[in-house]
Amino acid sequence: MVDRAGNTWLIFDIDGTREAARQRALPQTDELPPPFRRLDEVCAPGYRGRKRGEAVRTRTTVAQAHSYQWLGSFGNRGNGRYREELRKELAAIRRYLAAYQLPQERTLLRLDGQYGNGAVLSDVAGFAFVTRGKDYHLLDHPLIQARLHLPPDQFQQRPESQMKRSLYDCPKIPVGPEGVPCHVVVATHPAGKKKSPIGVTRAGVVYELFFTNLPQHAFTACDVVELYLHRGAFEPALSDEDQEIDPNRWCSYSAWGQEYWQLIAQWVWNLRLELGHQLHPDPIRTTEFAPALPPSPPHTAPASGYAPPEVGSAWKAGRFADQDFALQPDGTLRCPADQKLTPHEQRREADGSLRVVYGASIHSCRPCPLREQCQWYGGATAKPRQVSVLLHPLAVGSEPLLWQDWSRGVHRRACLQLLRHQRIEIQMKSGDGTDSTAPPLTLALLSRAKRAHARLTWAQRLACNAHSDLAGQGMIQLFGVPERFATFLGLDSA
Repeated sequence: MVDRAGNTWLIFDIDGTREAARQRALPQTDELPPPFRRLDEVCAPGYRGRKRGEAVRTRTTVAQAHSYQWLGSFGNRGNGRYREELRKELAAIRRYLAAYQLPQERTLLRLDGQYGNGAVLSDVAGFAFVTRGKDYHLLDHPLIQARLHLPPDQFQQRPESQMKRSLYDCPKIPVGPEGVPCHVVVATHPAGKKKSPIGVTRAGVVYELFFTNLPQHAFTACDVVELYLHRGAFEPALSDEDQEIDPNRWCSYSAWGQEYWQLIAQWVWNLRLELGHQLHPDPIRTTEFAPALPPSPPHTAPASGYAPPEVGSAWKAGRFADQDFALQPDGTLRCPADQKLTPHEQRREADGSLRVVYGASIHSCRPCPLREQCQWYGGATAKPRQVSVLLHPLAVGSEPLLWQDWSRGVHRRACLQLLRHQRIEIQMKSGDGTDSTAPPLTLALLSRAKRAHARLTWAQRLACNAHSDLAGQGMIQLFGVPERFATFLGLDSA
C-alpha cells in the first residue's frame, strides 16, 4: 500500500478462527476399556461463538494481505494462548521479511480486536500496527476527555451502512502498564435501540477505540479507521480456505497431528497460488483505497482533520499568557487563580483553523488578586478574561491511498480448473512386476454399534489393526497438462 506521503507499506493480517467438536455420552461397562475423550489433547471447553459443540480448538493464522499467501498457523486447545501465538506469528513475519529482504519499519500489522490492549502492544514493538482497542478506561484519560469536548476531526461513513462516526484524533496517549505512547482514534455515534456489540455506551453515545502508531502526516484518522475495517476482506479468504481445503476438519486426535494437517492445507493453498500465477501471469492491480485530499476552501473545515489544540501565544510582557490556562477534561479552561473559563464562541479562520474562544465570569475576575497580572488594563477593565484555543489543520500529504494486490480467487481457480480437466491413469504393480487387481468386494453385515461408530473392544481394535500394507509401486500418467506448465513442474512429458 502506498500512503499519502508516497511511502510503501507491506500489510499482514492476523486473526483467529475456531472449530467446535461435539462430545456424545460414553458408555461404561466392564467389557469396555476405561472411558476417555479422544479429542482431549486437541480441544477443550471455551468460547464457541456461533459454533455448535461442547469443546473448541482455536487456530490463529497470519496472511500476506496483498498476495493472499498464508505465512503460519498456530493452534491451541480451548480459547488458545493469544499472546504466545502472536509472538510466533511475529517470528514468522520476521523470517518472511528476511527471506525477501524487506524492511521491517515499512511493515504494517492489522490485528484482531483481542490484541487491543496495552499489554499486547508492547509485544509488537518494531512493527507498525492497526487494531481495535478494548481498554475503554482510556476514555477517562484527561487528554482524551479534553479532546472529546472539542469539535471532531473527521466524519466516517461506509456506503453500505447508515452509521456515521465522528472521529477524534488523540496522539501520544500512554497505553498499558508500561505507558506505551500510542495514537488513539476515538469514534463515536449515537446509540440505537439495541445494545451495540462493539464499543462502550455512555449517556446515549457509543465510543469505539482504534490504536495505531502510523505517522499522522501519511494517514488521517479516517484512513486509520477504514484501514482497520478493511480487515473484513480477510474473512472471504478464510471462507475460501474452508471450502477448498477444509483445514479445520478433525483429522487427528493429537495436537501435533491437527497442526500438521493445517500446515499441509496452507501449503496446498500457497502452491495453488504459485501454480496459478504460472498459468496466468497477470500484472498486479492497483485500487484507489482513498481519494486524494481536496484543497479546502477558505473558512471551511479541513479535510485532513486538526492538529493537537494550541492556546494563543503571549501578548504582553509580565502578564499571564494563554499557555498558563490549562485545558481541562470537562472541556473548560482553568486560570492561574483556579477559576473556570467556559467556551462561548467558535470562529473559522481563513486558513481553515478553528478558534474556540473561552471566557471567564466577571464575578470571578473582579475580586481576583491576580487581576493586574492577568488582564490588559488590570482593575480598570470592565470585561472578564478571554482565551483562544486554536485547532490548526493537520499537515497530511495530499496524495491518494493506493492498494496493490492480486486477485483473490482467479489464480487458485485456474489451477483447480486445470486439475478437473485432466485425465489420470493409475497402474499398480505388485512385487513380481505383474498388475495387481483388487479382490472382489463383499458386503458385510453391519451392526447398530458399527453404524453409530460405537467404541471398540480390545479384540475389535486388534482385528482392525491387523491389516498389512500393499506391496508394489504405482505408475501415474496425467493427460492435458500444458507443455509450459509441465516444464515448470519438472514433469517428464511424452
